[in-house]
Amino acid sequence: MGAGGGETHGTDSAEAVAAEAGGGTGPAVHADAGGDSRGGAEGDGRGSAEGDSRGGAGGDSRGGAGGEFREGAGGQTRWDMRGGVGSDAVAAGETAWASPAERSGPLHDPDPYGTPPYGRPGPWAPAPPVQHPAATPAHGTAVSAPTAPPPAAPVPHPAAHAPAPAAHAPAPTAPVSPGPAPQGTDPQGTGPWSRYDPWAAGYAKEQAPARGPFQQTGEAVPTEQQRRRSARRMLFAWTLVVALFSAGVGGVAGAYVQREGLGDGVRLPQAGSVPAGRAPDSVAGIAARALPSVVTLHVRGAAEAGTGTGFVLDAEGHILTNNHVVEPAGTGGEISVTFSSGDTVKARVVGRDSGYDLAVVQVRGVHGLTPLPLGNSDDVQVGDPVVAIGAPFDLANTVTSGIISAKERPITAGGEKSDGSDVSYVDALQTDAPINPGNSGGPLLDSRAQVIGINSAIRSAGGGSEAEGGQAGSIGLGFAIPVNQAKRVAEELIDDGRATHPVIGVTLDMGYTGDGARVDSKSANGGPAVTRGGPGERAGLRAGDVITGVGGERVHTGEELIVKIRAHRPGDRLRLTVERDGTEREVSLVLGASEQN
Repeated sequence: MGAGGGETHGTDSAEAVAAEAGGGTGPAVHADAGGDSRGGAEGDGRGSAEGDSRGGAGGDSRGGAGGEFREGAGGQTRWDMRGGVGSDAVAAGETAWASPAERSGPLHDPDPYGTPPYGRPGPWAPAPPVQHPAATPAHGTAVSAPTAPPPAAPVPHPAAHAPAPAAHAPAPTAPVSPGPAPQGTDPQGTGPWSRYDPWAAGYAKEQAPARGPFQQTGEAVPTEQQRRRSARRMLFAWTLVVALFSAGVGGVAGAYVQREGLGDGVRLPQAGSVPAGRAPDSVAGIAARALPSVVTLHVRGAAEAGTGTGFVLDAEGHILTNNHVVEPAGTGGEISVTFSSGDTVKARVVGRDSGYDLAVVQVRGVHGLTPLPLGNSDDVQVGDPVVAIGAPFDLANTVTSGIISAKERPITAGGEKSDGSDVSYVDALQTDAPINPGNSGGPLLDSRAQVIGINSAIRSAGGGSEAEGGQAGSIGLGFAIPVNQAKRVAEELIDDGRATHPVIGVTLDMGYTGDGARVDSKSANGGPAVTRGGPGERAGLRAGDVITGVGGERVHTGEELIVKIRAHRPGDRLRLTVERDGTEREVSLVLGASEQN
């Protein structure tokens, strides 16, 4: 500071202010980065009017490390070197620097900034701009070309009384531009090493919160949501890998176990389940609808016992079966009925007829009975499918199936009595559905689960039949009473307890071996063979006539004639073909009724 108080201060924007020389005021120069212009980085030029060598007659220059150059009034030159910690290198009044004439050459290379003591001494040497070290970018980060440094602060012109600097003093030179940045530097200063500024306030840890976390890669730290998403992806990937690995190991192990037959035991393959429902016209469908209406009868009499089958006719508990099934019970026997549900009740005989081999029994106190519908046996055709249900050999609810093998088969059964009153004559349906002892009285069903016949007899290999007491099994020859005939007889048995038989009023010779049915010469009690006033007498029949046809159908025996007549109702008109004395003629008559067989 001079007499006039002139002072030089440094600012961020270089600024020069000239003071008046007459006032003894020295120039004030403000340099970059806040440093005072004192000979270099901190030089302070102070002048006075008394001839002191401090910026005028006696200049004072203080070098970068604290060195001080003093020039006295008597021309004595002295350098005062001060160390970094303030120690004086040369004592006052001593000469520590050789004169220029004594030096063969500069001790140091020329200083491009002209800073004492390395440059030419002078009070107007400009202070160099503060140089911040360039940020070191991460390896491989691309950067753009460096920008030019800001222009240096203008040097103020000296006052009129100040001497001009020596002619040989080198002009200040611009700072050397750094070379091109390495390839891949970051021009925006976002590299990892640019996050710390040694010239900024605070330590590195204090600067970190404001500048973000330190990352060597230069990438931003993932957010919490990003880390969770990444963790979920990693978890899913590992789960998938573990699942695939487990599946592979399990498959290999399972194949090995199956190939080697290891395990608790052998497991044979089995087909999957099939739908529970069946077509209504299938055997299973027919059986499902009919079984609840089919019953098993157990008969016990004084002399014998037997088993048979029957089916429900109505809700009042009437059950239809064969006569030979209930016959062992007689008048004091016992009949029990077992339904498909397993319930067993007692039954009583309502009526029976040995000529048709039919009987009706009734149960009481049973509710919810399901009658089995009756079909039309006249509509049956040979080859139609049929289903037989019964209890062969006391095996209840047995179902068999077959077809209609033939129609209008004349079948006789019984005949154990001498008078023939127990013989039954049936114009039967023939079937190959298996029928065995115990099936008697059971229903023969068509494809609509309607009754078309009542299973009654079988033909066995020994020549007997189940109705005749034989116990041989089925050989595919079963016979059933047509339902149309059974219906009429059952109605009469329920209404009257007995059934009527259609008759023509003649006695037949059952020992006749010729073709046809011959009228006998007398009746069984010795009377006339043609009943007086009966249908045969009114039609002109006589003893010895041979009847060869009924309704246009040929008959060969007396049994066949009876079967054909029994297939009609009393009161029906019947046309007969009669042969007399070698001549055939046709006669018409109305069938009568008889309570006797």
